[in-house]
Amino acid sequence: MVVAIMGLRSLRPYKEVSLFAWNAPGPSLMGRVRVVPERSAPSHRNSGGARLVRHIPIALTALALLTACSRGGVPDSSRTTAPTGERLTVQITQIPQIKPLAGEITTRKQAEALARIPGILLDLKVREGDEVTKGELIGRIVERRLDYEANASAAQIAAAEAQATNARAALTRVKYLYDRGFYAKARLDEAEALARAADAEVRAARAQHSASASLAGEGAVIAPATGRVLHADVPPGSPVTEGMSVATITAGAPVVRLDVPESLVNQVLVGTRVTLMDGSELNGRQGNVVQVYPAISGGRVRADVEVPGVAADFVGRRVSANVEVGSRAGITLPRKFVSTRFGVDYVYLLGKGGSAVWVPVQTAPAADRNMLEILSGVSAGDVVTATSPAQ
Repeated sequence: MVVAIMGLRSLRPYKEVSLFAWNAPGPSLMGRVRVVPERSAPSHRNSGGARLVRHIPIALTALALLTACSRGGVPDSSRTTAPTGERLTVQITQIPQIKPLAGEITTRKQAEALARIPGILLDLKVREGDEVTKGELIGRIVERRLDYEANASAAQIAAAEAQATNARAALTRVKYLYDRGFYAKARLDEAEALARAADAEVRAARAQHSASASLAGEGAVIAPATGRVLHADVPPGSPVTEGMSVATITAGAPVVRLDVPESLVNQVLVGTRVTLMDGSELNGRQGNVVQVYPAISGGRVRADVEVPGVAADFVGRRVSANVEVGSRAGITLPRKFVSTRFGVDYVYLLGKGGSAVWVPVQTAPAADRNMLEILSGVSAGDVVTATSPAQ
């Protein structure tokens, strides 16, 4: 809007001056002002009139600017037209007490694919980020000594079987002669014992061979759970020891693991609501604490939060979270009842007689993104409206 003062060229005492405003449709008359000389002016008409003419344009310009601001700037608190919008009675409510904490995205558990025998890692079939299923073969470890032991046990089986065959043949001959009265009963018993011992040697050799073959099969590296491979940094051809981790695999549902100070350990409980504050697609998502670990390390307690929509694509990603650790009494209003103009927040307050005025308020963010906490400006019992009166 442009404000113009008409009549400044012929400005004289007791003369009227017109104020015009140019809006989009066209000029409109804002008012007329009569120039009145100062009472404290000198008795000489010429000097007083000159000083009056010199100062009046400045005063009129300030008056025009103030008039323009009152029509399109900060809300005018003198308006008393009754509004017709939605009304709300201000009440004292319990506001959640928020504490910002740091956390990271991880899974409830992590499984380790371990080497079960010492040897050389022959090959590793997975790398970081691959999906695996439980029981899948992901690598193989070989140990030459086990091959030698397997060959030795196979030879022992052959020797034991040969001795058993010989013992059974000897038992047959002794039994034949015993039946004809050439051998005593003791000789028959001895032959039977030797045959049974030979059969036992065969069974022992076969069991030893099975143990050697089974130990060689322990060289297979099996995925212990279904999930995503996080670490697989052992290169093929490297020597490994028994119990060494070959790969780390996620297991369980993805969670946000918080580092809770021990001073809040009695306030962060299972079921506590948590809101993620992150500059990504996770911003504003809410979840609940599902587990609080009892161990305290470095003055911190770990707590797992299940948040819908959180995936384990990037395990270890750091996020910020607001945790509700209690509540306090306060006033909250929906955002639609608060108007912001030139950096100042206002609410439209209704009086007892139906009149209404704009009242500045001090606000703060609330746990609910659709609400604002009112720190000052209104009190319990006041009635506010969401729609201002017709301009």
